[in-house]
Amino acid sequence: MSYDKDHTVIRFDIVKNRRKFFIASSVIIIIGLLFTLFQGLHLGVDFKAGTRLDLFIGKQFNPTDIEAVIKKEVPNVNFSKVIPYGENHGQAYTRFDQTISSDTLMKVEMALKAKYGEQVSKQVSSVDPSIAQEMVQKAAIAVAIAAVGIAIYIAIRFQWLFGIACVVGLAHDVFIPIALFSILGLEVDITFIAALLTILGYSINDKIVIFDRIRENLRTMKSKTIPELEHLVNVSLWQTMRRSVYTVATVFFTALALAVLGSESIQNFSLALLFGLVSGTYSSIFIAAQVWVNLKERNMKKKKEAV
Repeated sequence: MSYDKDHTVIRFDIVKNRRKFFIASSVIIIIGLLFTLFQGLHLGVDFKAGTRLDLFIGKQFNPTDIEAVIKKEVPNVNFSKVIPYGENHGQAYTRFDQTISSDTLMKVEMALKAKYGEQVSKQVSSVDPSIAQEMVQKAAIAVAIAAVGIAIYIAIRFQWLFGIACVVGLAHDVFIPIALFSILGLEVDITFIAALLTILGYSINDKIVIFDRIRENLRTMKSKTIPELEHLVNVSLWQTMRRSVYTVATVFFTALALAVLGSESIQNFSLALLFGLVSGTYSSIFIAAQVWVNLKERNMKKKKEAV
């Protein structure tokens, strides 16, 4: 632990250890990329043609019994395992690989009512192939526009080097949740995209705070040499560390409560938000700021060589 001249507590030299953080993130990203390429993403009904069937049974049931009824009433159609959820596991859902007619699903509901009682009901969500493809394209465009727009703002508001560092950090923030969802086999639906856009908002806020502190310190602290620049950035990071941690902790525990206590319909949103909040805070401190240091040092070396 050391202190700067303005009594800023420096517990750990982040900047000098930046290569370790680059390596750690690279390992996670490579593993996630391999999983995404070979295992793919578990796309929900929003992005893949098919039908999602949610069932309210209202009492304890055996998932294999539900599957037997579905196989009888909807033959020759692939569907995922029946997953119980809700209070006392009185509800269940499954997903068909193709769209199923309402008449066919009504037969499933009537068969389940005969088995479990009149309280049984269903909720159906269907998406045809053309709409699913359009949803994927629009979701990708929405995330790309948000990221590019944010990066342009940073470049204009600060300087272009900060804009480049911001692009790298935001790419990191988007890919980490995608990689983790692929590794864990979690479903990617429209709420996942909403979570990514929310993550971008929180992440850019954190990056702006750090970049703004670096810019302020550039006016008052020496930064003519590489060691001075690295010290300046290290001090700036520790000056904003408490704010960054407190901000993400507030939202993190709220998202954690939603993931644990919330309904199944928002669970994926909550998990994506949790992954993204941690990734966004990490990237702001250990990736984006460090990328800016590398870019700035490269510029300083070029100016020295040109003299």
